[in-house]
Amino acid sequence: MKILLYSTQISTRLSYIIDFFSKQINDEIIITNDADLFQQTDAIKINYSSSSVTQRELWIQPHALLFENNIQQQKAECFQWNDLKFFFKSGGDIPFDIFSASFYLLARYEEYLPHEKDMYSRYAHPNSLAFKEDFLHLPLINLWIEEFKKMLKQKFSTFKIYHSSFTFLPTYDIDIAYAFRNHPFLKNTLGLSKDLGTANFKSYFQRFFAMIGLGGDPFDTYQWLDELHVKYNLQPYYFFLLAENRKGYDKNLSPYTNAMQGLIKTHNAKYSVGIHPSWQSGDDENILKKEISIFKNITGKAVTMSRQHYIRMTLPQTYRLLIDNQIKNDFSMGYGSINGFRASVASSFCWYDLEKEEQTPLLVHPFCFMEANSYFEQHYTAKQAAAELQQYHDVIKSVDGDLITIFHNHFVTEQKEWLPWRNMYADFLKRNFG
Repeated sequence: MKILLYSTQISTRLSYIIDFFSKQINDEIIITNDADLFQQTDAIKINYSSSSVTQRELWIQPHALLFENNIQQQKAECFQWNDLKFFFKSGGDIPFDIFSASFYLLARYEEYLPHEKDMYSRYAHPNSLAFKEDFLHLPLINLWIEEFKKMLKQKFSTFKIYHSSFTFLPTYDIDIAYAFRNHPFLKNTLGLSKDLGTANFKSYFQRFFAMIGLGGDPFDTYQWLDELHVKYNLQPYYFFLLAENRKGYDKNLSPYTNAMQGLIKTHNAKYSVGIHPSWQSGDDENILKKEISIFKNITGKAVTMSRQHYIRMTLPQTYRLLIDNQIKNDFSMGYGSINGFRASVASSFCWYDLEKEEQTPLLVHPFCFMEANSYFEQHYTAKQAAAELQQYHDVIKSVDGDLITIFHNHFVTEQKEWLPWRNMYADFLKRNFG
């Protein structure tokens, strides 16, 4: 064994967070409650107990959180350490319980406590500690782990600091595949009437020629995106909305049209694709099952990846539902109301079901930037969003994390309103990956 952690108690919560830390430092940390073994071993030693055990150890005094088996209000008062915010202050070589604090953020503990909902009945981001204490823009857990690795190196010269590779994963939500093409005749006819009534002749002729197959569709940005992916050697993920009924927030093209099925098959042949569960599916599991079935019939393979439409999710119900339907990877861990790090991390992690007190097989891939948040929620210009995205890129790259972004096909069109956003995205890729 290379790293041995001593704790008087061994809990499911402790095992979970130590497993996560092991993956982040690329070294297995073995937990023991045997004090004699801990004292006698030649391994790198982490003492996670209330008092010092040996002279040569990294000592972290525990907060009670990892040894509790209930969910209750926690006192999370923030302080500064090495220019970083921290909470769950304690003694030892590190001034706080880094394991409990990381667990609190990673398990989304605060989302199980009573809280305010936003206008879409989602967990409202102003409730979060990260927003209140102004670290939502930081992958704080990754930054803590960087300091943790430095302290292990100072204590034990045999410890090797492992540097993983920074990864960029562009993802796209296809909520509305086409603006005009292949939409119901009545819908387009009403659209033509509206265009005439408002003297929007550009939209009228664009819609008309798209309807009869003689013109391009403004939302058909797929080839342009393909060219970017080839140019910068990117492997994107696409999530398709497949609601059977066009209703409310679900405004997609029918999944039964040849155009929609052809689009999915084309992308499935080149990229990783997943389901974008409709808003309606959040109220009815049978709808989710049907959408997954439709997707499977189109692609000819099991559906294992998802991201919630409008980031509509409630813990633990949404994730349990995904697990029950054989989803193995979820990309919904972020806010639909503001950009930033919802779980304060830029690394994938297994979801911990706090009510059941168990680690699940669902792998969570957190995103930190969605262009729709910048535009609709934060009211940024494309230039301001570019600076925001660049900040996320730079801080994630500094900790060898995973930068996951969300763009929509209808946000990068050549239409006058959206052209600055199209150019912003192309410039970001050129600047960082060209």
